[in-house]
Amino acid sequence: MNQAKLEETAKQLRRDIITMLAEAGSGHPGGSLSAVEILTYLYFVEMQVKPQNPVWSERDRFVLSKGHAAPVLYAALAERGFFP
Repeated sequence: MNQAKLEETAKQLRRDIITMLAEAGSGHPGGSLSAVEILTYLYFVEMQVKPQNPVWSERDRFVLSKGHAAPVLYAALAERGFFP
């Protein structure tokens, strides 16, 4: 994925995060927004994952220990195709 596409993907994740938090009526946007670039790079460049086979034994795993940033993980997984 080239730089321009990564930047556009990061922008879309930011939109999705803000939409999620607005729909929920609560949440902490700072934690999620501060991790957008990291998760964009990991899920769209570095990590070996197969959305069509999420239990693939050779997949890379990502553990998010920053609980207030869960929306960025949900946004990245959705954009990557893990759920509709």
